Amino acid sequence: MEVSNDIVTKKSKRLTSVVWNHFERVRKADGCYAVCVHCNKKLSGSSNSGTTHLRNHLMRCLKRSNFDVSQLVSAKRRKKDSNETLTNISYDEAPRKDEYIKPIMKYEPDQRKDEVISLANSRFDQERSQLDLARMIILHGYPLAMVEHVGFKVFVKNLQPMFEVVPNAVIEITCMEIYGKEKRRVYDLLSKLHGRINLAVEMWSSTENAEYLCLIAHYIDEDWRLQKKILNFVTLDSSHTEDLLSEVIMRCLIEWDIDCKLFALTFDDCSIDDDIVHKIKERISQNRPHSSNGQLFDVCSAAHVLKSIVQDALEALHDVTEKIRGSIRYVKSSQLTQGKFNEIAQQVDINSQKGLVLDCPTRWNSTYFMLETALEYRNAFSALQDLDSEYSSALTETEWDWASSITGYLQLFVEITNVFSGNKCPTANVYFPEICDVHIQLINWCKSPDEFLSSLALKMKSKFEKYWSKCSLALAMAAILDPRFKMKLVEYYYFQIYGSTALERIKEVSDGIKELFNAYAICSTMVDQGSALPGSSLPSASNDSRDKLKGFDKFLHETSQSQNAASDLDKYLEEPIFPRNCEFNILNWWKVHTPRYPILSMMARDVLGTPMSTVVPESPFSTGGRLLDSCQSSLNPDTRQALICARDWLRIESTDELNPSSNHYSLPLYIEAN
Repeated sequence: MEVSNDIVTKKSKRLTSVVWNHFERVRKADGCYAVCVHCNKKLSGSSNSGTTHLRNHLMRCLKRSNFDVSQLVSAKRRKKDSNETLTNISYDEAPRKDEYIKPIMKYEPDQRKDEVISLANSRFDQERSQLDLARMIILHGYPLAMVEHVGFKVFVKNLQPMFEVVPNAVIEITCMEIYGKEKRRVYDLLSKLHGRINLAVEMWSSTENAEYLCLIAHYIDEDWRLQKKILNFVTLDSSHTEDLLSEVIMRCLIEWDIDCKLFALTFDDCSIDDDIVHKIKERISQNRPHSSNGQLFDVCSAAHVLKSIVQDALEALHDVTEKIRGSIRYVKSSQLTQGKFNEIAQQVDINSQKGLVLDCPTRWNSTYFMLETALEYRNAFSALQDLDSEYSSALTETEWDWASSITGYLQLFVEITNVFSGNKCPTANVYFPEICDVHIQLINWCKSPDEFLSSLALKMKSKFEKYWSKCSLALAMAAILDPRFKMKLVEYYYFQIYGSTALERIKEVSDGIKELFNAYAICSTMVDQGSALPGSSLPSASNDSRDKLKGFDKFLHETSQSQNAASDLDKYLEEPIFPRNCEFNILNWWKVHTPRYPILSMMARDVLGTPMSTVVPESPFSTGGRLLDSCQSSLNPDTRQALICARDWLRIESTDELNPSSNHYSLPLYIEAN
């Protein structure tokens, strides 16, 4: 929309009707004519003819804007009363069909509701409006069938009678066209990316037991901003096996031409067969630098590991938890019982302000809060057992002790999950200290003299160690690339975890990061020589095949580059650590220090962009898996993938276009799994 500052020219006093805003009066020898400015049709313009026929023509003129006569009269009266100058608003000509069309109207939250806008020179565009409707459906997750709803049709017709409401099938085609254009844009963006791409692999399901594979690209862009984009949402065949999962992933990587740019794969389930990762490695390892043990390539979601450990704890405490639920139900069963319980609580000096509440079994943090509150009333429940013979859900002292210990375990997991889900920029460096705390606590819990608690801790620790053995190097490297910690944080935690063998473990980490750095140094040499980093779009340094000293240039660069490369990492590690403070932004730090550490910054961009957790922001404490809503699961596979991916791609763009202070909501793709 373009706003013109031209002042509306006043008509002669005799042309008082507002309809003359849409006609030009032409005098000729044979009479006076009124020429429609929209379609150039000539009508009688003599004063004796009146304006009724002109109004009727405006109602039928397909080229005029949606601004009916009553609106024109109202605007005319307002203009006359306030003596205000109206602003002309003109629309650009309809874009070519092969061009990407953006919304013509921008949201202006500060616009006055009583503001008068003249659309006399505007043109209605059916194609543009249809695209805007399709974008709205994609962006907010509305069902495609909404275009068939009677209420929607009535609303649109009253808003813009000229808009032709298209059927469901047509709007679906329009959505697919938008998806195609957006996909090409994302493809170009990824192809020009100089850094690596990390891929998160998430499994979804539906209420109909269908299974889906969601692939999300995570990377740090040229401005050192953490980005992520859904690339594929594949519907898996009901007969698929884990052996075919690697083929599905590889097809998607090849489709986006990012197989040679892949740095790390993050799975949301540690039970994923290692053969799947091994097969993918074999396909692309020849064109990518990585550490020989491949640990950076294969990462498990930290949030899912914690959730799995929490489920072990809740299952072990199941019988005790059921007794606590029964106790709370009994206390809240009547006002009389509640009153008696409150009196008992006062008698045993319980001053808690918390009220007893039942948990939601599908949210494990609510179970923690229920247990925490019940423990505060432990003495009151014990006294109630002696005073009320009908109270049948009483716990033994041992069961209360178990509940107290496991609630302490859950508190740690709740705090860490809040850290993971609440971080707006979850770079890989934030996970190492949290995971190390879990490791240390599990070691301590295993030392419990209580057989029940120690056996539970051993079970949780066994599951955790499988994750730790696969991901500890990646976690440690990310922490080292945090200038506030470097190797010191690894040393601090490893001495607590490994004790006498800590030095050996620290050396493994040191060797691992040096090995990875050397791989980047080699790639940097290749780039400068004209052989670009695999997957990068850097141009060749020279195409002069007649340069007889190219060999010397290569020798000179290799010898000097190897010396500089070695000093790059060493220089970073030897310099003092950066002071810790709440306002520290690691991506800004590396952006500023890229000239000082040119090779190390390349590595830091890829390592810090690795998704160490794939927690669902809408429900980090859910006990179920990711479940697709019924509206999305009912679509055909291609349409479902197009809508989900395009919605993700459009959301950031639309958020930028909206006022930053306004909230942008959309219908949830994710629903709670029971």
